[in-house]
Amino acid sequence: MPSYLNRCWRIFGTGLSFILFGAGGLLLRFFVFPVIHLLVRKSEKRIRISRQVIRFSFIFFIGIMRFLGVLRYSVSGLERLDREGLLIVANHPTLIDTIFLVALTRHADCIVKSELWNNPFTHGPVHAAGYISNKNNNELIEDCIVSLEKGSNLIIFPEGTRTSHDGIIRLKRGAANIAIRGKRNITPVIIRCSPLTLEKNTKWWHVPKCLAHFQIEIKEDVDIAPFIRQNTSETLAVRRLTDYIENYFNREHKGRSYELV
Repeated sequence: MPSYLNRCWRIFGTGLSFILFGAGGLLLRFFVFPVIHLLVRKSEKRIRISRQVIRFSFIFFIGIMRFLGVLRYSVSGLERLDREGLLIVANHPTLIDTIFLVALTRHADCIVKSELWNNPFTHGPVHAAGYISNKNNNELIEDCIVSLEKGSNLIIFPEGTRTSHDGIIRLKRGAANIAIRGKRNITPVIIRCSPLTLEKNTKWWHVPKCLAHFQIEIKEDVDIAPFIRQNTSETLAVRRLTDYIENYFNREHKGRSYELV
């Protein structure tokens, strides 16, 4: 297929994928989750079932995008997600990073922007799944720690937004706060997309000239013990861990390793 026609097809396929995503969100909100709510009385069991439904929906969505020729992807280290109570910390180059990670992770929990709770296409899923809203900043860290203690696998993008166009990853301290205060090691996930698509401040129809390839690499856990030393304040430990993770992601994202010294 000539490159021009191929690009036109990928624009069409991307638009169709997002239309299906929105339609799926409405279907889940008005038909699927109400039935689950009626049939399952226990709140925790209802949330687990709802998260499974969302996970399979995201697997289907990614499959549709791949079938339509919008993207291709590869995953390594997937076995590291086959645990409970993981603090999964990832970089955030594209719009669909959350969809990939929720699809790959069993019983995933995540922090959701408050506006998504009011969005008609996403309100149903995020409410039924019991995801954590970032609206209550004072309770956010504690809510995340409670989620981990319940066995959820918490997905966090500590940049707070998609990576800027300069490609430099700059982290906020939320993930490190959760790790230090909750005494949880970090499971890093490196997401690469080449050529970059669906990046920050770019319209969905601005597709790259060739097919985008996502590489998702689940790395070995980062042990937080070296950052919690005797007589080290919590604030200092959080700052040291944030600096380390930021350097780790910047180097790993470029394909180079970064060891703790």
